[in-house]
Amino acid sequence: MYIFELIAEQRIREAMERGEFDNLPGMGKPLPKDELDNVPPELRMAYKILKNAGIIPEEVELRKDIYSLQQLIDACYDDEEMKSLVKQLNAKQLRYNMLMEQKGIHVTDYEYRKKILEKLCK
Repeated sequence: MYIFELIAEQRIREAMERGEFDNLPGMGKPLPKDELDNVPPELRMAYKILKNAGIIPEEVELRKDIYSLQQLIDACYDDEEMKSLVKQLNAKQLRYNMLMEQKGIHVTDYEYRKKILEKLCK
Protein backbone atom coordinates (compact mmCIF):
# COMPACT_ATOMS: atom_id res chain seq x y z
CA MET A 1 0.00 0.00 0.00
CA TYR A 2 2.85 2.37 0.79
CA ILE A 3 3.99 2.52 -2.85
CA PHE A 4 0.50 3.60 -3.98
CA GLU A 5 0.47 6.41 -1.43
CA LEU A 6 3.83 7.65 -2.73
CA ILE A 7 2.63 7.56 -6.34
CA ALA A 8 -0.58 9.40 -5.43
CA GLU A 9 1.34 12.07 -3.48
CA GLN A 10 3.76 12.54 -6.38
CA ARG A 11 0.94 12.95 -8.91
CA ILE A 12 -0.85 15.44 -6.66
CA ARG A 13 2.36 17.49 -6.29
CA GLU A 14 2.88 17.47 -10.06
CA ALA A 15 -0.72 18.60 -10.67
CA MET A 16 -0.28 21.40 -8.13
CA GLU A 17 2.91 22.56 -9.88
CA ARG A 18 1.06 22.64 -13.23
CA GLY A 19 -1.70 24.74 -11.58
CA GLU A 20 -4.50 22.24 -12.12
CA PHE A 21 -5.98 23.02 -8.69
CA ASP A 22 -5.85 26.82 -9.02
CA ASN A 23 -9.35 27.50 -10.37
CA LEU A 24 -11.44 24.90 -8.60
CA PRO A 25 -14.94 25.93 -7.44
CA GLY A 26 -14.97 26.89 -3.76
CA MET A 27 -11.25 27.59 -3.64
CA GLY A 28 -10.35 29.66 -0.60
CA LYS A 29 -13.75 29.07 1.01
CA PRO A 30 -14.37 26.97 4.12
CA LEU A 31 -15.47 23.40 3.63
CA PRO A 32 -19.21 22.79 3.94
CA LYS A 33 -20.39 21.73 7.39
CA ASP A 34 -20.41 17.96 7.78
CA GLU A 35 -23.90 16.65 8.44
CA LEU A 36 -22.46 13.99 10.74
CA ASP A 37 -20.68 16.42 13.10
CA ASN A 38 -23.05 15.57 15.95
CA VAL A 39 -22.73 11.82 15.45
CA PRO A 40 -20.13 10.03 17.58
CA PRO A 41 -17.07 9.13 15.47
CA GLU A 42 -17.55 5.40 15.95
CA LEU A 43 -21.07 5.61 14.42
CA ARG A 44 -20.33 7.89 11.46
CA MET A 45 -19.44 5.16 8.97
CA ALA A 46 -22.59 3.19 9.84
CA TYR A 47 -24.74 6.32 9.42
CA LYS A 48 -23.11 7.09 6.09
CA ILE A 49 -23.79 3.55 4.85
CA LEU A 50 -27.41 3.76 6.02
CA LYS A 51 -27.84 7.13 4.33
CA ASN A 52 -26.40 5.87 1.06
CA ALA A 53 -28.82 2.94 1.24
CA GLY A 54 -31.73 5.35 1.75
CA ILE A 55 -32.34 4.27 5.34
CA ILE A 56 -32.71 6.95 8.00
CA PRO A 57 -31.83 6.07 11.62
CA GLU A 58 -34.78 6.27 13.99
CA GLU A 59 -33.32 9.16 16.01
CA VAL A 60 -32.85 11.26 12.87
CA GLU A 61 -36.42 10.56 11.81
CA LEU A 62 -37.62 11.47 15.32
CA ARG A 63 -35.68 14.76 15.23
CA LYS A 64 -37.37 15.64 11.93
CA ASP A 65 -40.78 14.77 13.39
CA ILE A 66 -40.09 16.79 16.54
CA TYR A 67 -39.11 19.82 14.48
CA SER A 68 -42.22 19.50 12.29
CA LEU A 69 -44.48 19.16 15.33
CA GLN A 70 -42.92 22.23 16.95
CA GLN A 71 -43.57 24.22 13.77
CA LEU A 72 -47.19 23.01 13.68
CA ILE A 73 -47.70 23.92 17.34
CA ASP A 74 -46.30 27.41 16.73
CA ALA A 75 -48.79 27.93 13.89
CA CYS A 76 -51.79 26.26 15.58
CA TYR A 77 -54.81 28.27 16.79
CA ASP A 78 -57.20 25.45 17.68
CA ASP A 79 -56.87 24.38 21.35
CA GLU A 80 -57.95 20.77 20.77
CA GLU A 81 -55.58 20.34 17.87
CA MET A 82 -52.78 21.94 19.86
CA LYS A 83 -53.33 19.49 22.74
CA SER A 84 -53.13 16.62 20.29
CA LEU A 85 -49.94 17.99 18.72
CA VAL A 86 -48.32 18.58 22.12
CA LYS A 87 -49.17 15.01 23.12
CA GLN A 88 -47.54 13.70 19.93
CA LEU A 89 -44.53 15.96 20.49
CA ASN A 90 -44.05 14.73 24.05
CA ALA A 91 -44.21 11.10 22.90
CA LYS A 92 -41.64 11.72 20.15
CA GLN A 93 -39.32 13.60 22.52
CA LEU A 94 -39.56 10.83 25.10
CA ARG A 95 -38.72 8.17 22.50
CA TYR A 96 -35.81 10.29 21.19
CA ASN A 97 -34.44 10.83 24.70
CA MET A 98 -34.68 7.10 25.42
CA LEU A 99 -32.77 6.26 22.24
CA MET A 100 -30.05 8.77 23.08
CA GLU A 101 -29.79 7.50 26.67
CA GLN A 102 -29.29 3.97 25.31
CA LYS A 103 -26.36 5.31 23.29
CA GLY A 104 -24.92 7.04 26.34
CA ILE A 105 -25.85 10.55 25.20
CA HIS A 106 -27.73 12.67 27.73
CA VAL A 107 -30.28 14.93 26.05
CA THR A 108 -31.85 17.90 27.76
CA ASP A 109 -35.39 18.63 26.65
CA TYR A 110 -35.41 21.78 24.52
CA GLU A 111 -38.42 23.38 26.20
CA TYR A 112 -37.09 22.61 29.67
CA ARG A 113 -33.72 24.08 28.74
CA LYS A 114 -35.40 27.20 27.31
CA LYS A 115 -37.33 27.73 30.56
CA ILE A 116 -34.16 27.34 32.64
CA LEU A 117 -32.36 29.90 30.48
CA GLU A 118 -35.27 32.33 30.79
CA LYS A 119 -35.17 32.02 34.61
CA LEU A 120 -31.40 32.52 34.71
CA CYS A 121 -31.47 35.54 32.40
CA LYS A 122 -34.06 37.45 34.47
